[in-house]
Amino acid sequence: MSQALDAIRVVDLSTGIAGPIAAMLLADFGADIVKVEPPTGDPARLLPGFAVWNRNKRSIVVERDTAAGQERLARLLAGADLCILSEPSIVDDPRKLSDIYPHLIVVHTPPYAPTHTPWAGGAESHGLLDAFAGVSARQSSFDGGPIDLVYPTTLYVQGSWAAAAAVAALIERHRSGFGQVITVAGIHGVMICCAGQFNVVPSQQPLPTNVGPGGRHPCYTTYQAQDGRWLFLAALTPKFQANAFRVLGIGDLFADQRIAGLPARILLPENRGWVRARLADAFRTRPRDEWIALLGQGDCPAGPLGERDTWLDHPLVQANEQCAEVVDPQRGPVLMPGVPLVLTDTPGSVRAPAPTLGQHDGDAIDWPARPHTGCSPATSHRGPLAGYRVLDLGAILAAPYAGALLAELGADVIKVEPPEGDAFRETGFVYNRGQRGLAIDLRSADARQAFYDLVRTADAVVDNSRLGVLERLRVDYASLATVKPDIVTMSVNGFGEQGPMAPMPGFDPVLQAMSGMMSAQGGDSDPVLLTIPVNDIAASTLVVLGVCLGVFHRLRRGRGQRMWTSLAGCATLMQSGELVRFGGRPPAERGGRDFTGPSAVDRFYRLRDGWLRLQAPHADALRAAGLLPDTAFSSSDAKLGCALAEALESRPLAEALACLSAAGVPAAAVRAPHDLPLDPDLRDLEVFATHHLQDGTPYLSPHRYARFSRTETQATFEPPGLGEHSRQVLAEAGIDAARVQALVDAGVLKQGGPFRLAAIQTYR
Repeated sequence: MSQALDAIRVVDLSTGIAGPIAAMLLADFGADIVKVEPPTGDPARLLPGFAVWNRNKRSIVVERDTAAGQERLARLLAGADLCILSEPSIVDDPRKLSDIYPHLIVVHTPPYAPTHTPWAGGAESHGLLDAFAGVSARQSSFDGGPIDLVYPTTLYVQGSWAAAAAVAALIERHRSGFGQVITVAGIHGVMICCAGQFNVVPSQQPLPTNVGPGGRHPCYTTYQAQDGRWLFLAALTPKFQANAFRVLGIGDLFADQRIAGLPARILLPENRGWVRARLADAFRTRPRDEWIALLGQGDCPAGPLGERDTWLDHPLVQANEQCAEVVDPQRGPVLMPGVPLVLTDTPGSVRAPAPTLGQHDGDAIDWPARPHTGCSPATSHRGPLAGYRVLDLGAILAAPYAGALLAELGADVIKVEPPEGDAFRETGFVYNRGQRGLAIDLRSADARQAFYDLVRTADAVVDNSRLGVLERLRVDYASLATVKPDIVTMSVNGFGEQGPMAPMPGFDPVLQAMSGMMSAQGGDSDPVLLTIPVNDIAASTLVVLGVCLGVFHRLRRGRGQRMWTSLAGCATLMQSGELVRFGGRPPAERGGRDFTGPSAVDRFYRLRDGWLRLQAPHADALRAAGLLPDTAFSSSDAKLGCALAEALESRPLAEALACLSAAGVPAAAVRAPHDLPLDPDLRDLEVFATHHLQDGTPYLSPHRYARFSRTETQATFEPPGLGEHSRQVLAEAGIDAARVQALVDAGVLKQGGPFRLAAIQTYR
C-alpha cells in the first residue's frame, strides 16, 4: 500500500526534540529521512525519547567542516525536497539554502526565535522556553508561583506543527515549482499551545494562578471520591453541567441566587469556591468508579486518574493500535507510541527503529538532483494553501482550532455550525479566527442538500463529532464521497474508533487524567490539570497535518480519503519520550506540589525582584558565576537548593542573569503573558496582533504561528459571527438567492452579523 509521502526526500539536520519529531511524522508517512549527524552524534541520543523521535530514519555521519563532508551534504540537498534544521548549522542564514537550491523547502525549528536564543549556549530547552515565554507563570498552582512542567509540551507541538507547515509548503511547491524557508520557532510552539490563555488585555491585571492545581473552573477539574481515588469532571458546557448536577444530586445549583440561572457566573471569583465545595461534598459520598459509571449514564464526560507507566497497556490504546514495538539495535525490544494519525487509504507505519550513529554510512544514497525552472519564484501573501477550501464542522476546541490553523496557512475555511451556534464560540473565540461562518441545520433535508452543494466546492471536511453523529446526519465520508468523489475528510474523536469507549464524548483533561499526565505532574501531591489543553492542541496540529497529507496525496494520485485522529492517540504522542519502554531506561520525570524543577541546579528560584529559571550543568558552574559561595557545602541536593535559594533571594534578577550569562550558564527570567507584548523581538516576529473588545478596549492575541519566506499570509484574523457569511458562501456554491431565502424562512439557515466580543472569558 502506498504512503502519502512516498518518494519525498528529507535531510534531517536537526537535533533535540522539536525538529526530529517533525521529521518523524514525515517519516511515518513514507518520506525518506536521512538524519545527518556530526561524529559526536545528536546530543538527544542520551534521551529515552530518541528511540521514538528518530524511528523510520537513516543515520549518516558528516563532518560538515571538511571539504568531503560539505560535498556530500551538497549532493543530498540538491536531491532533497525538504531540509529540517534546528539552528543555522550549515549556513549563517537558512534563506541562503533556498537561494542555492530553489526547489528546497527549508524547515527551521530554532529553540526560541529565528535569530537568537536568550539563554547562554542557545540549546533547545523546554524548561527555559516555558519560563521565558510565559508558560510556567500561567500554570495553575497552589501558591501562584511558576511551575516547571515535566513534559516538553511546547517542543512536541512545535514539531508537529512544523511537520504540518512542511506538507503545506509541498502542496504549494507542486503548483509553483519552488521551495521556501519556513520558520517554526520555539515561541511559535508556545503560542500555538497557549492561544486560549495568551489573550492579553493590557489595561487589566493578570489573572491570579493560585487557584489550585485543578484549575479555576469548578465544573472542569479534579475531585476526590469517597475511596480517596481521583477523577476529572469535564462538565465544560451548560448542557454537561446540568447533567452533572443532576447525577450528583445538586440539580438546584443553577437556581441559587448567586448563579441565577447563568452558567457563566460559576466562574466568578466569588462563586468558584462555594460551587467547588458543594461538588466536592457530593463526590465524597460514593467511590470513584461508581461516580464514573453514573456520570457516563447521565451523559456527562468524566474520567479516572491513571498512571503514566501503564497507559500503553490500556485496552483503549491497544484496541486502536496506538502503540508499536520494534527491535532496536542498541536498546533491544522497544515499546513506543504508534502513529497517532490514521489515513485509511495511505496509512502511516512504524517500519524501523531509530538508527545507530552512522548506521547507514555505507548506503549509496543516490538522490538525483531535483530540477528547477531557473526563473524567479513568485511571492504571494495569501499563504501556502491559498485556493483550497476546508469546511469545519467542529465544535469546542480541537477541530475549530485546526480550522484557524488552516486559515493561517491560507486556506478558505468555513465554520459550519447549527443555528444555535457552537456552545464554546464566546469563550473559545480565538480557536475560530480566520474562518467564515455558516449557520445551518444539517438535520434538515433541504439544508443538507445545500451543504452538499458547498461540499462540491471544497477540498476537505473536518469534524470532531462523536462516532455515529455524522452517519445520522448523512455527512460522513461515504455520503460526502458520493457528492464529491475525491473529497478528503478528517475527524477527531476522543477515544479512537474501536472499543467500548469509542462513542463517548472526549475532552482533553479526561485524557490528561486517564493517560497519567495529571498524576505525573502532581507526583506525590494532588494531580495537576495542565493549563495547556495538551491533547486538544496536539489533535489540532495533527488535523492540519492530515488535511495537508490528504490534499498532497490527492494532487499526486487523484484520490481522496477518510482520515482520523483521537485525543487518546494524542495522549501517547504528547508523552512519547516518557512512555517509551525498553530494558534499563531511566524513570521518566515526575513532578510534585507546585513543582519548581528536578534538581537544585535545574529549577526556579525567587530573587529580589522576580523569578529565575536556572539550568546549570553542576554546582561548580554556579560558583564560577559568583552565585554560590565557595564555602557552600552540598551534601545533598536539598541542602544545595537551600544554599542557592539563600544566595539568590536578595540578588536583583538582572544582576544574576548577567553573572550567569558571563559564565555561560543557561538561565532565563520568568515572564508572564502580559510581559511578552513588550518584547521588541516578538513585535518584530508578529507574534501578537491588536484586536478590540466590543467597548473598544484593546487586547492582544497570538497572531503569526509560523513564518514563510515566500507565501506568508498578511491577514489579521478575526472570528466569524454566528452565520455571518451564510448567504455569501452558499451563493459561492451556486445556490440562488430564492433558495437561500427559503432556508432562512424555514429556520434551518441563519444569517448573522459580525462577531462582537464583550470580555475575555478564561476557563483554565
